[in-house]
Amino acid sequence: MTQDFTYDGIVVGAGHAGIEASLALARTGMSTLVLSVTLDNIGWLACNPSIGGTAKGHLVREIDALGGEMGVGADKCLTSLRMLNASKGPAVQSLRAQIDKYKYHAYMKSVLENEKNLTLRQGEAKRLIVENGEVVGVETVLGLTYYAKKVVVCSGVYLGSEIIVGDVVLPQGPAGFPRATYFTQSLLDLGIEIRRFKTGTPARVHKDSVALDKLDVQYGEEGLYSFSALSKKVKATKEICYLGYTNERTHDVIRKNLHLAPKYSGLIKGAGPRYCPSIEDKIVKFPDKPRHSFFLEPEGDGTKEMYVQGISTGLPASVQLEMYRTIEGFENAHIMRDAYAIEYDCINSLNLLPTLEYKGIKGLYFAGQVNGTSGYEEAAAQGLVAGINASLAIRGEKPLILRRDNSYIGVMIDDLVTIGTDEPYRMMTSRAEYRLCLRQDNADVRLTEEGYRVGLASKKRLTLLMKKKKNLARAEELLNVQAPRSELVSLFEELGSPLPLSGATLASLIKRPEITPALLSRHWNILSFLTPFELAEFFTDVRYAGYLDRQEKTRRETARVEEMPLSPDTDYMQMHGLRIEAREKLNKVKPLSIGQASRIPGVTPADINVLIIKTKH
Repeated sequence: MTQDFTYDGIVVGAGHAGIEASLALARTGMSTLVLSVTLDNIGWLACNPSIGGTAKGHLVREIDALGGEMGVGADKCLTSLRMLNASKGPAVQSLRAQIDKYKYHAYMKSVLENEKNLTLRQGEAKRLIVENGEVVGVETVLGLTYYAKKVVVCSGVYLGSEIIVGDVVLPQGPAGFPRATYFTQSLLDLGIEIRRFKTGTPARVHKDSVALDKLDVQYGEEGLYSFSALSKKVKATKEICYLGYTNERTHDVIRKNLHLAPKYSGLIKGAGPRYCPSIEDKIVKFPDKPRHSFFLEPEGDGTKEMYVQGISTGLPASVQLEMYRTIEGFENAHIMRDAYAIEYDCINSLNLLPTLEYKGIKGLYFAGQVNGTSGYEEAAAQGLVAGINASLAIRGEKPLILRRDNSYIGVMIDDLVTIGTDEPYRMMTSRAEYRLCLRQDNADVRLTEEGYRVGLASKKRLTLLMKKKKNLARAEELLNVQAPRSELVSLFEELGSPLPLSGATLASLIKRPEITPALLSRHWNILSFLTPFELAEFFTDVRYAGYLDRQEKTRRETARVEEMPLSPDTDYMQMHGLRIEAREKLNKVKPLSIGQASRIPGVTPADINVLIIKTKH
């Protein structure tokens, strides 16, 4: 063993999970090695050229609040930005950015290359080295052996991956990158349960071959806040997206060739994503729907490639061309890259602790799509948590376990390690019970102090948060201030509404849905010390105060039982009073708290009562 080949932590993979895991380790003082099958896939956006979206935007802002990199990179590399669900309540509003995928890759590669304590190395991991139930290193296919105290596996969709187009099966990773051929066997040899999942991607077409005037233009928005608290101003380019629709001719081509689609021919065995189906699945599941929408998105400023979001497929290449050319505007479309399905190996996330450490092997963590999730944002969030916990374990400090009531990341990880998933898991706002409290605008309030505690969020981030909290507290002290009559007159004249006879306080004005932050600021500048984004957050807190108070009360009522600890060493088969099914499920998951136990499918309230009684005694 040489010093050059010994590290505090090793991260296998340099995708979105691997980036956050390795930076979390390195930035908290740990010497870190990052192994990737190729250095050309670092931070690669192999599917859609975007970051954020419904619930995913929340994850990115939480990653940033904890001190991660994805939000910073997204702000630097975006081509346009939109707020999804802007017409709905603040709990479900989410940022989504179109990203220059080539610039994002270059940015993230540069960040890793220039990070102190981090070594970037091209090399395919072949085998985990485990001694006495503890991971101690990784061997590569070229026979090099690296040693470390902790290993974080962030292998994405590269394990035994196969690209499938029609009846053609290619042993490749996404976008034609090399796959990881041998690592799955190492996991199997260690007794780690392996599953087979599937996802896919649409074709990329040449921009000049599409009649863009036949599609609806989708412009980005100005004046939106950034993903990162560190970004002073977000500057988008003039790249725009387009909205189009399939038609009955498109559907006829698909139906006629459905037997050639790998899923329906039986070639694909893996479970696919429920919430991102292929166009074949859409036609089969919704036979009466006359059309399906799609978006045509730029892959970057310096390329003519456009991504056809919403029409992923595994149909043969010749059928793909026929199918795409039935769409209005695509009559002469030129495909630059064919759509494909991809199958890959992943693990059963039920075998992980909430820290993302593997239950059977000390010091071994898993993060990202290898845990059965889908999406860049879900992967990055897990990588961040795994990297932080690996670092904390090395330092002998208390682990970071995020909860369902303080973050979307906590919801996702709890779902994965408590309920598990039989298909690629996608984060959605509906999964969060406390989503009104877990808005994207208050991610820093919820998590930055925790990120600072674990040593990752910078002093600058904390200072920005303290300033914001001070401003919001100052604004709250003004809620009962009466508005001057002159300001009220001009404000309600603009609204075209009658003037309140008894005057109005700041709180009563904010609670009127027709009064926007901009309108109030034009007529009464009492809150001029707030930034536009702080002002919007303050409006939300005041308007939804009643709902927030009720949700907080519910959270406090459940917290007592939620946080009652359970030992991971408990043998539930020996615990009398529990039903057999409950004993089996509890023994499989090994919950760390009563709250986690209560969410295990098959464990009833009666079983929970038994656990509470046993715990108290």
